[in-house]
Amino acid sequence: MNKTIQCWAVVPAAGVGKRMQADRPKQYLPLAGKTVIEHTLSRLVQSGAFQAVAVAISVEDPYWPELEISQHPQVITAPGGKERADSVLSALKALQGQADENDWVLVHDAARPCLTSDDIHNLIATLKDDAVGGILALSSHDTLKQVDGHNITATVDRSQIWRALTPQMFRYGMLRDALQDAEGNPAITDEASALELLGLQPKIVEGRPDNIKITRPEDLALAQFYMEQQQ
Repeated sequence: MNKTIQCWAVVPAAGVGKRMQADRPKQYLPLAGKTVIEHTLSRLVQSGAFQAVAVAISVEDPYWPELEISQHPQVITAPGGKERADSVLSALKALQGQADENDWVLVHDAARPCLTSDDIHNLIATLKDDAVGGILALSSHDTLKQVDGHNITATVDRSQIWRALTPQMFRYGMLRDALQDAEGNPAITDEASALELLGLQPKIVEGRPDNIKITRPEDLALAQFYMEQQQ
């Protein structure tokens, strides 16, 4: 009898978010009565899609233990790494013994608190039989320019350009091996890029434009607006 394929979530949350110019990492900034990461994790847990959510946290993080959701029975804490890929790999190792090699792992940014359950389930339903996996993404509506310094050198064909979002969904074993093979490679800026280095071609699944990543101070107000609209 074949083992049922399960889904697990991984959230790298060891970053410091320097562009926010705040007194704490951006995942702990207040947003609509909670911290950013509490909204993010609540949406993953409440989606009902995952066996567990592994969160990679800096070992020197004083904020995480104070959050009620850090004690949630579905939340597993793993030590964070220097780079995003290190944190994801650490979280994957924390799932070892629970996740099967062929199970799906959905990696989601801690600073994307507006993710909807519909996007999660659509990604899983679209890719569940795929050989590689893929990511949520948005097509580009803006005219795109290639530049040298501040000088435009070309106009890029936007029909071939998509903005990568998260979650990014790949097989547990395949993603772990890809990240281990690419360890220390600065070209690995997301999970899909690690699979691309192996010559694989992850799929694109169109996501919602309100699945924004909080990067700058003004993004907090925008995230709160989107949350109000989603209700």
